[in-house]
Amino acid sequence: MRKKIVAGNWKMNMELADGLAFAEAIDGYFKFRPSKAEVILCTPFIHLAAVSEILLNSKVCLGAQNCASEPSGAYTGEISASMIKSTGAQYVIIGHSERRSYYHEDDNLLNKKTLLAITTGLKVIYCCGEVQKERESGKHFEVVNRQLGDGLFALSPDDFRKIVIAYEPVWAIGTGLTATPDQAQEMHKYIRELVSGKYGKEIAGDLTILYGGSCKPSNAAEIFSKPDVDGGLIGGASLKKDDFTAIVEAI
Repeated sequence: MRKKIVAGNWKMNMELADGLAFAEAIDGYFKFRPSKAEVILCTPFIHLAAVSEILLNSKVCLGAQNCASEPSGAYTGEISASMIKSTGAQYVIIGHSERRSYYHEDDNLLNKKTLLAITTGLKVIYCCGEVQKERESGKHFEVVNRQLGDGLFALSPDDFRKIVIAYEPVWAIGTGLTATPDQAQEMHKYIRELVSGKYGKEIAGDLTILYGGSCKPSNAAEIFSKPDVDGGLIGGASLKKDDFTAIVEAI
């Protein structure tokens, strides 16, 4: 049975003290209420080392939100995959729509980051998804096909097993809009079929595919009930303990 995952993406929120207090609260919650899903906190870089100490021997995992495309060197301001790994983090998000949009990261660059992260021993949450114009023009399947083909499908089968895919309809991130459960299921099923065509039914069946896009306590259970939706990559709702834990419990 494939793994269920709920990952909280804090984005550029919470100063260090607030982030540590929040991580302690989440850790404490799940110590006494074991979840059927693997819970991941994806924090800003400055939180990683200290949150890792809080989550030592915890049921909650730790992830970063991005990594550099080079292993080391004269790249001022960048954080390498090996640096992330050295903090104790287990996961890294690659290809989030905000990285694609604001920082113009393309699939070739994201493929490079993914290979580095996997080589370093990190698991990758690889994001894909269409903007509103692409959805309205009926190009959403074409866009996701290209993003996965260029970004991931050069990986070996063994490396691909270290990937979690997050489908984020970009038009539903931070807008209050949400893909309907049927729209989410339709795309997740399509993604699984693409992976099956490339890597076979076994790997596709084991692949965890998360939904990301204005998922909240009021709609999480319905979205997660769909057969190809294996959890969520949660943005704004991951900054509120009650909202985030309710979404996890919706699994």
